[in-house]
Amino acid sequence: MTPSPYQLTTPSHVLDRLHPRLRAYFGPVPPGSVGRGEGVFDVVGTPRRWLWPVLAWLARDGIVFPVWERAVPFTVENRPARVGRGGGTGREAHPTPTGRPASTPTGSHPGAAGSVAVRAHRTFRFRSGDRTMVDAITAEPEGLVDHLGHRGRLSATLRAEVDVDGPDAGALRLVSTRVTVRALGRDRSLPSVLAPRVTLVERFDDDADVQRVSLVLSAPVLGTLYRYEGAFRYEIAPDTGRG
Repeated sequence: MTPSPYQLTTPSHVLDRLHPRLRAYFGPVPPGSVGRGEGVFDVVGTPRRWLWPVLAWLARDGIVFPVWERAVPFTVENRPARVGRGGGTGREAHPTPTGRPASTPTGSHPGAAGSVAVRAHRTFRFRSGDRTMVDAITAEPEGLVDHLGHRGRLSATLRAEVDVDGPDAGALRLVSTRVTVRALGRDRSLPSVLAPRVTLVERFDDDADVQRVSLVLSAPVLGTLYRYEGAFRYEIAPDTGRG
């Protein structure tokens, strides 16, 4: 079984600190299987409505949404994939439900089969209707990279951390160290004074028997731009082709 992107980019002594229930979530999805979760987000979005026009533009690509809602039911599906560059089409995630590398466009990068990835679909049940956030976590030479949206034109390089003790002992914290935008066929890094910062924390709550997740997108001077946090239950199940 091919190791997961997290296993390929994070030292084993760091991953060994993970809560046992999180090791399955961040480990490989077996061939012919899918990781499925269902739960409720306590909050999603931002109350700062002046940001909503920008969020509406990003929503077209399945990245974030112009909302501020509480108690939002959601589902998540994680599938193994290969990711590569297609000429002019941005970052493309190709599912591999059978565990075999999917074909990639001519000129894909890196390598003929692309990067090992996990493709995630998070579907939010908003009052206005369902919306799906799409991303692909990949293992690349520079480390763990999250390609956001259907076309992956916005990417974040992530640093993985796991605390040994304290309130978040055993939790995985992912912090962005670089944000890039794909434009005119090239990846362009945003300067640190402008780049948004992504902080994602996944931890397991033994008392409630649920996995808790918190994501915060922030920016220098402006502070928090977008966030979601909530809890869900997760399992590896046979892939019936749904999602």
